[in-house]
Amino acid sequence: MLNQEKTLIFIVGNSRSGTTMMSRIVGKHPQVFSFNELHFFGELWAPDPKKKVISNTELQLLMAKLLCIQRDGYLTQGNPEVFFEEAGDALREIPVDNISPATLFQSFLMYESRQKGKLIPCEHTPGNVFYIEEILELYPQAKIINMIRDPRDVLLSQKRKWKRRFLGAKKIPLREAIRSKVNYHPVTISKLWNAAVGAAEKFTDRDRVYSLRFEELLEKPEVKVREIYDFLDLSFDNSFLEVPQIGSSSASDRPTKKGIDSNKAGNWQKGGLSSTEIFLCQQITKDLRKKYSYHSEPINPNYLELIYSLFSLPFQLTLALFLNFNRMSRIADTIKRRLT
Repeated sequence: MLNQEKTLIFIVGNSRSGTTMMSRIVGKHPQVFSFNELHFFGELWAPDPKKKVISNTELQLLMAKLLCIQRDGYLTQGNPEVFFEEAGDALREIPVDNISPATLFQSFLMYESRQKGKLIPCEHTPGNVFYIEEILELYPQAKIINMIRDPRDVLLSQKRKWKRRFLGAKKIPLREAIRSKVNYHPVTISKLWNAAVGAAEKFTDRDRVYSLRFEELLEKPEVKVREIYDFLDLSFDNSFLEVPQIGSSSASDRPTKKGIDSNKAGNWQKGGLSSTEIFLCQQITKDLRKKYSYHSEPINPNYLELIYSLFSLPFQLTLALFLNFNRMSRIADTIKRRLT
């Protein structure tokens, strides 16, 4: 375990479940700095052994990579060597010998927060939902907010995610838009929803984990945000609800429009998914979906489309694996955590 003076906040959940919105809400607090998605645990951290000590040069390179991801953005990150000198200066501020990658990650979060005049880091990589156990063990004062959303809305958002480049997120490279489009398959997305929700299920009784349905946040924003701030032991102000309406996969960004948009709930019922996609999602997610009160709608699939979806799945998985290969430093561990 690592010693900490301040809380670390992690916002996790299935992708497209409101993690970014929650990060913006929490980041409105004057003491909190919200990071970009860093993907440390999924891509830069080796779990075996958890406290492995690496050389000073490796630590400096890791610090430089984290600085690069944060400053340039995960999707558009440039050359970590640009940050190598600053990484060395940051490391000299850590009064610990034999630093592990996990210790360095905490130090990076605190360092970058201090650079912004803040005290409490908030990291919102959705995939950290598969590393809740490690986060709780490594960081005794960490608090985790787990976001859950109707899997059919997640399916629709994932289907349209490739359009983000043309809805205001101009910094997203074309290759990332293509990768997002290739990643979409109703079976894969539905199984990933099961995996993410199931991964967090094991920790619902922990006092450092707070699970929130996205729909409840939209329906009762002030009530739920107050609960979040109470959970984090932070003071609440109504101004924290005034977050920009950006990041949607179905509408253009409206950065000047502030507030929590209740219309984001139930978008799947307004079109965008075929009867077959809805049918597959409902069948695959039925057990966990029922537990979270996402009720089924009677629907019949197009059987030709159903057959095509099932037969195209192996090809789609192979292509998606190829396009995501450089993101997975530990392929077997990544697949095991997400699809088993």
